[in-house]
Amino acid sequence: MYETSTTKEKLKLFTIILIPILITQVSMYLMNFFDTVMSGRAGAEDLAGVAIGSSLWVPIFTGVNGVLLAITPIIAHLIGSKSKEDVPKKVQQGIYLGIALAVIVILIGGFTLNPILHAMDLEAEVRHTAKYYLIALSTGIIPLFVFNTLRCFIDALGQTRISMIIILVSLPLNIVFNYIFIFGKFGVPAYGGIGSGIATALTYWLVCVIAFGVVYKIRPFSSFGIFTGWVLPSLKAWWEQLRIGIPIGFAIFFETSIFSAVTLLMSVYSTYTIAAHQAAINFASLLYMIPLSVGMALTIVIGFEMGAKRYSHARTYGYIGISGGLFIAIFAGLVLYVFNDMVAALYNSNPEVIKLTKHFIYYAIFFQLADAFGAPIQGALRGYKDVNITLIMAFISYWIIGLPTGWLLANYTALEPFGYWVGIIVGLSCGAIALLFRLLYLQKKYVAIEENSPAS
Repeated sequence: MYETSTTKEKLKLFTIILIPILITQVSMYLMNFFDTVMSGRAGAEDLAGVAIGSSLWVPIFTGVNGVLLAITPIIAHLIGSKSKEDVPKKVQQGIYLGIALAVIVILIGGFTLNPILHAMDLEAEVRHTAKYYLIALSTGIIPLFVFNTLRCFIDALGQTRISMIIILVSLPLNIVFNYIFIFGKFGVPAYGGIGSGIATALTYWLVCVIAFGVVYKIRPFSSFGIFTGWVLPSLKAWWEQLRIGIPIGFAIFFETSIFSAVTLLMSVYSTYTIAAHQAAINFASLLYMIPLSVGMALTIVIGFEMGAKRYSHARTYGYIGISGGLFIAIFAGLVLYVFNDMVAALYNSNPEVIKLTKHFIYYAIFFQLADAFGAPIQGALRGYKDVNITLIMAFISYWIIGLPTGWLLANYTALEPFGYWVGIIVGLSCGAIALLFRLLYLQKKYVAIEENSPAS
């Protein structure tokens, strides 16, 4: 990271930071994408089982990962204020916290997984696949959370291409692992959808080991001495991260869990409907990696500028990110509209599943447009360390507005399962508009402080 003075310089730096994040996020999501696509090739029941398993795992993962994301603005502020000596302790405590959260997730899952699955109206084969997919995947949760903490440290230094390289190395191996464990190759039994859970866990271990090596050996990360002079776990240090991370995590949890709730509510429909919904949401979520990456880049650059007390420069980055996210979203919507047949055929060869998937994709176009407006704003607010309002608006827009609207449309109109998608779109739009007003307020507030400061 470095200071910039002109809009052209900011565009260049923002692009340098954004592109590797985007490639990293897309590559990470491609792991889930290939899990879903390759499981679908094993059968509709395998696809539905992985869909149910993912619907339970993804909100938990993204919510806890939101807590870990607090490391990014914390480190960015320290780098911006030239307080490098405080960085190692923050990262070490983040690793401790990541491990503790992983253990808690595993323990809770062990007690609740069976009751949750048996409470759902699922075919026996679908339930079996969902259960053992999650059990297999759980063996990689600890290294996953440790990796994400290290990745936040790497990205906060503006070295986002390193995270990109790590994921690009591991993605082909994840596909190979899927091929082996889903379809039973090289003497390994064919596990179907469960095999994708095994493959994903192995990949989590792989990226964690690589990240450790990078931070320990490669500059500028090695100069921080992250793995030397270890401090003891500190509840006070954890609380500093949790104070920022919990609102981020819950906001992300409220957003992702609504999709899981919709998937669970759709269990009353046919296996084909569940499979088609999962296929459409899977591809739309892949496109969501674009605005999400814009938001993550905004957190880094705005956090750096806020640490340096260059508030007007932070505002300029906000404008760059939001306008760029919207432009990309329009392009992505056109891609979905033109290639909906090809996208639908990626997931399953069953004509009924393909037909239903195409219908869901039309709603996904509007869904990702709303997301592309909201995600960069959330990232900008994280850069300001303003996270509580995001939590409140996420809960209201998704669970008070979005889900009830979707349920009413699904149960009392001819839209049926598509009604849930309309509800999500309404919720996303309401949340994005409210957060925009909050961002504009903060920008005005801090720029006024800068203009009235003695240094000015």
